[in-house]
Amino acid sequence: MLDYRKKVMERMDALDTVKEWQRQGKRVVFTNGCFDILHAGHVGYLAEARRLGDRLIVGLNSDASVRRLKGPLRPVCSEADRAAVLSSLEAVSAVTVFDEDTPEKLIGLLLPDILVKGADWPVEKIAGAKAVLEHGGSVLNVPLLEGRSTSGIIEKVIEAYGGRPCCGTP
Repeated sequence: MLDYRKKVMERMDALDTVKEWQRQGKRVVFTNGCFDILHAGHVGYLAEARRLGDRLIVGLNSDASVRRLKGPLRPVCSEADRAAVLSSLEAVSAVTVFDEDTPEKLIGLLLPDILVKGADWPVEKIAGAKAVLEHGGSVLNVPLLEGRSTSGIIEKVIEAYGGRPCCGTP
């Protein structure tokens, strides 16, 4: 059984891994995101992204990056926890954390065969698309599961508990 923690890699280890997979003739798919509170939308999206190739590498926004993008109260879960959860998914072959606001530099380094984002992203606005296309790769959109979002989960929890203790604790 593969130790999921070995799937969490530093950037240069991820590069070596991607290049090895490509030498073996494997099609490498890349996607990225915050993945703060993992939900069914994330799981379906990652499974669909993985279906497009042989290996899926996920670029994970660092805690600092998430704060810049989502605000000072995010992330809810630390990057170490988010990486551990993502790496335990069967669909995910590797996870690497990036600190920039977009994964453009990371994608330009890794040069995956296929770059994937959700259907809500026009291809021309997908970070790293130009580098992937210039190197003969593809940029694809996959459908999203409607009504699923981390922000929606947070709002539902706040609405349900409104500062009250949960789960029967005083």
